[in-house]
Amino acid sequence: MALSNSVTTCLSQPVHYVICKLGFEKKDTYDINNILSGNGEVCWQAVTEHVCYLESDQSVDYIKSIRSLGPVCESVTLHFKSLAKEQFVIQYASWFHWTNCTEIFLEVFDVLQYAQTTEVALGLMKLTSCLERALGDVYLLKGNDCPFLLRDLLASEQLAVVFGQAVMNVLRIFIGSPYGLNLRNVLWHGFASPQEIPAKYCAMLLFLTAGLGQLLQTYLLQTKCVLVHRPYVIFLSLEELVVFPGKYLNISKFFILYLLFLLLSTLLLMRYCDFFLLICTNVRIEALVSFPLLESRMHFLMLIKTLFITFCEIKAKHLDNEEVNQLPVVLEEPAMASILKEFLWDFLNHQEGPRIRDRLSHGEINLEAFPREVANQIVAFAITLLCRFSDEDMFSLKEHVVIKPLMNCASCYQSRFHPISRLKKQVLECMKSIHLWSQLPTVPEEQVQTIKGSEENAEASTLILMISEITSQLLRYMPQNCCSSDDPINSVLTERLLVELCDTRVCTLYSPRPVLEIVVILRKISAQCHQVSEQVTGSAEVRYTQWMNKTLRSRQRHNYLRMLNRLAGGFPVL
Repeated sequence: MALSNSVTTCLSQPVHYVICKLGFEKKDTYDINNILSGNGEVCWQAVTEHVCYLESDQSVDYIKSIRSLGPVCESVTLHFKSLAKEQFVIQYASWFHWTNCTEIFLEVFDVLQYAQTTEVALGLMKLTSCLERALGDVYLLKGNDCPFLLRDLLASEQLAVVFGQAVMNVLRIFIGSPYGLNLRNVLWHGFASPQEIPAKYCAMLLFLTAGLGQLLQTYLLQTKCVLVHRPYVIFLSLEELVVFPGKYLNISKFFILYLLFLLLSTLLLMRYCDFFLLICTNVRIEALVSFPLLESRMHFLMLIKTLFITFCEIKAKHLDNEEVNQLPVVLEEPAMASILKEFLWDFLNHQEGPRIRDRLSHGEINLEAFPREVANQIVAFAITLLCRFSDEDMFSLKEHVVIKPLMNCASCYQSRFHPISRLKKQVLECMKSIHLWSQLPTVPEEQVQTIKGSEENAEASTLILMISEITSQLLRYMPQNCCSSDDPINSVLTERLLVELCDTRVCTLYSPRPVLEIVVILRKISAQCHQVSEQVTGSAEVRYTQWMNKTLRSRQRHNYLRMLNRLAGGFPVL
């Protein structure tokens, strides 16, 4: 399905006016020396004088402030363009050290010299991500739990103490407030195309970041505090993020680029094609670019009146106005809509998942070390998504030897990070741990049998009987040919049966609260069983070593042989 080419922006009319026009209404020429001292320091008082306030409650008047700051931003842009890279490094580089991302800010300066719209937009995305992370580190000088949302962070008393409230009001005009330019959100959520972001706002944020570094240095010298940078999030289990096997991704990036141009020309506003040009440049960019693109595409597919929606609405069953999410209807394939949402929930939202876009946009991931494996998965998913929505005349492309395997992988996707999926994984891991009991070293069988019968207590017999009754009730729900009515306990505990049960597809979208509450309980039970199994394994290995070394006392030998008897019986030892 192709979209109408009449759509030219994802921004609402008021937001488009604020970002693209408001800051250009004043034609005054502003002298850079008014806000930049002779020794290269930012004159914050001169900057804050351009912030206007409402007479009613003295809150920031964002419209008047943006209009007033427009010429200042122009002046800063011209100032940066007048500097050679060496001059900029000498004058400003040290003021970016507090962000722990100095190289990123120097890259942004390079981009501003050529003012290519796509690179500027991407540079601003990286700048806001690093700036937010750095401001969070500063917050922790005075507070404990750093606010998750940028708007709450900028409005915090802790940052006002360090930088001053007037300075924080300046930042809120550019980022963090939906009433201001809100540059971070409109870019990271895919509302703005690169052409809609004036380069002068990127230059101004670069300038303000250096000024914040100057203020912070003064504060640290006065208070004797030390700024500590939080460690970045590292993806430890990359194999869990592999949806599309590597053999399908070893293709030319130029082929990918050609493919995406074909798809974007019929599916998306052409304004986003420039973003994908950058895929051929740097692996980090693949992840940065894909999320705004995907989210922008979803804006249209929602087919609702307002354009200001995010992945949160895309993944929801109902919208904030209680209307039913129309995405499944638009997709014309409820199953595909379910798969799409499961993938998005897994990669973006579930607390035990990677939360990639979330962590990228909030600066929690080191942009310089973003894993290629993860970036490849995102790009591959973007390709399958665009193919799924393409016109019928693109059928031959979908059947291409490179594309079809990707489409097949996507259509088979099952959630991996939903609580139900994590429960399945826990159960299988617990079962594997229990099956390792059979491999434990053991003493000669005749020595174990010497106490068999005399030590068979009533408690164990009662437990076995109880488990038998439970499993007999479950037999009718089990897959055929996976269990035996003659030995229900051991047949239920076979790995083959559990694997088949856990492979059964379970819809995880919009799980009712009672179901999630039961899953929480089951996960606790599974975790406890696994812990007990590990303890049994560890204890058996220690006791065997002590038995062979003949260092066990009489009672310890007695207890060890009784444990071996129970292990021989299987699960009742738990």
